[in-house]
Amino acid sequence: MSADSNSQSQLSRYEPVLRFLGKVIAVYGAWYLLYDLWLLPDGWLDRWVSFSVVQVGEAALRVVGFEAADEARNLTLSGTSGIKVVDGCNGLASIGLFVGFVVAYPGRAWRRALFIPLGILVVYLSNVGRVSGLLLLQKYWGAGFDVAHSVGAPMFFYTVIFGLWVLWASYGGAESASSTDADEQTQAAFA
Repeated sequence: MSADSNSQSQLSRYEPVLRFLGKVIAVYGAWYLLYDLWLLPDGWLDRWVSFSVVQVGEAALRVVGFEAADEARNLTLSGTSGIKVVDGCNGLASIGLFVGFVVAYPGRAWRRALFIPLGILVVYLSNVGRVSGLLLLQKYWGAGFDVAHSVGAPMFFYTVIFGLWVLWASYGGAESASSTDADEQTQAAFA
C-alpha cells in the first residue's frame, strides 16, 4: 500500500464528519445572511416572536394561578420589574441553530419536514418556559436571577437543542449499520 492510498483511506474515514461540518457551516452562513442582512434590519420577525413569547408566557402564568400582565415585549408580575424579551433573547437564534443541525445531519426528507416544525415548537415553548421561569425567579428569589439569566438560561436552551438533535440523530431516518445488518439477517432467514 502506498502512502497516497493510506492517507486517502484515512481521509475517507472522516468524510461523513467533514460533510456534516460543511453542511453546518453552509446552513449557518445562509442563516447569518438571511437573518443579519434581511430579517434583523427589518425587525418584523424578531418583534413578532418577542411579542408572542410574552403573550403566551402571560397566558401560561395565568393558567397556573399567577396574575401576570403583558405589554408589548414586557412580562410582569406584581412586585417585580418584569422581563423584557429583546431580540437576542426571543429564541429565534436558537431556532436557527436547531434547524441548521437537523438540515445538516442525514435523514429522510419527509421525517425532516415533520421534525423541524415540531422542534421549532419545542424550542419556542422552551423559551416561553424560560421567560416565565425567570419572571418567577425574579419575584421569589431575586438574588438568583442574574446567574440564572446569564448562565442557566443559555445552558437550558443548549440542552434542549442538543436533546432534539440527539433525538433526530437517533430517529431521523438515516439507516444505521446495525439496522441494515438486522434487516439483511432477517431477509436471509426468510429466504
